[in-house]
Amino acid sequence: MTAGATSLNGKSPLEDACRPGCGACCIAPSISTPIPGMPKGKPAGVRCLQLDHNNLCRLFGDPRRPAVCEQFGFDRVLCGEHREQALERIAALEIATGG
Repeated sequence: MTAGATSLNGKSPLEDACRPGCGACCIAPSISTPIPGMPKGKPAGVRCLQLDHNNLCRLFGDPRRPAVCEQFGFDRVLCGEHREQALERIAALEIATGG
């Protein structure tokens, strides 16, 4: 899509995209599969070692990125209006599903 384009739902493609620098999905959930530097995965609430100082994934687009991370996408309801809501909601989902 070009700048100024809208998606089929009438929104800008950027409105339904991850917030740069959020990183909530790299902190709040547990990840049970190996991550480079974290061979046993990571517990919920622990910052992934692959999250850089700008809260961006160092493994984005890298084949070593865990499948669970690759499959996790932005969801307006889950991610809320800001990073703090995303952290709270993903943590609550982790608890509700038994992480």
